[in-house]
Amino acid sequence: MNTKILNFYRNHQRAFYVLGILVLFFVLSIASQAIYDGLKSETETFSDSDMSSCNVVGINLHGMLATYIPTQGSADDPEEYQAQYGDAVGSEDIVSTIRGADQDDTIKAIMMEVDSSGGYPVAGEEIADALKQSTKPTVVVIRQSGLSAAYWASTGATQIFASRNSDVGSIGVTSSYLDNVGKNQKDGNAYVQLSSGKYKDAGNPDKPLTEEERQLFLRDIKITHENFIEAVATNRNIPVEQIKAIADGSSVLGDKAKSLNLIDQIGGWPEAENYIEQQIGEKPEICWY
Repeated sequence: MNTKILNFYRNHQRAFYVLGILVLFFVLSIASQAIYDGLKSETETFSDSDMSSCNVVGINLHGMLATYIPTQGSADDPEEYQAQYGDAVGSEDIVSTIRGADQDDTIKAIMMEVDSSGGYPVAGEEIADALKQSTKPTVVVIRQSGLSAAYWASTGATQIFASRNSDVGSIGVTSSYLDNVGKNQKDGNAYVQLSSGKYKDAGNPDKPLTEEERQLFLRDIKITHENFIEAVATNRNIPVEQIKAIADGSSVLGDKAKSLNLIDQIGGWPEAENYIEQQIGEKPEICWY
């Protein structure tokens, strides 16, 4: 029996080879189509998705604002991600969503919900710029907090809503950190500096901060603060001097924010949806991304 099988294989070896090539080609074709479909889905407009009935794109800006979110554990293990990075959002994702919505003719407006104490200045700047560049009505609803970089991001919107109890503003910059030098000395640990460049280790919490290093950091903090002030003044159409007068890092509640022109209206989702309906001439149907 085994001999017959071996002889059959030898007589038809070329046929088996060709069949194998055809099977391999078929498998590769299926894999290539799957990859193509995956890439295509990333560039689909919102009308191509399952949410084709919506005319308003909803975006959440919740938690710490960064330029990007590390991918480790973010999808496969949310608990691990939460433990490592906390509640955070990336400006690259929000900007991508804004631009995608702006290019989709079925989308009439963009709404962003903000509940964040801030984060990195570049991230706030990127989102504000994307909102400003949109050709469609852009609305921000600040819930509990719209502070620091999150407020910077909000200023790019056409209209900002907030509750009377919302915490708004905090136009300031910080790079403060915990100094471990005293604890290290108590524990018998010594910092061994092995670096080139006078300021390469500046800001390391395990070594004392020199006065020169302090002035270096304060220089950049001041520049970033001035950029923040200028952006708010420009985006909100408020004289720079008025923003400078309140840009001490403190926050204000909704009513005070409105009197300072930091927001446009007191309200939440109902008021924001009414505003959008007036702007687009139809009832808003919001899909969240």
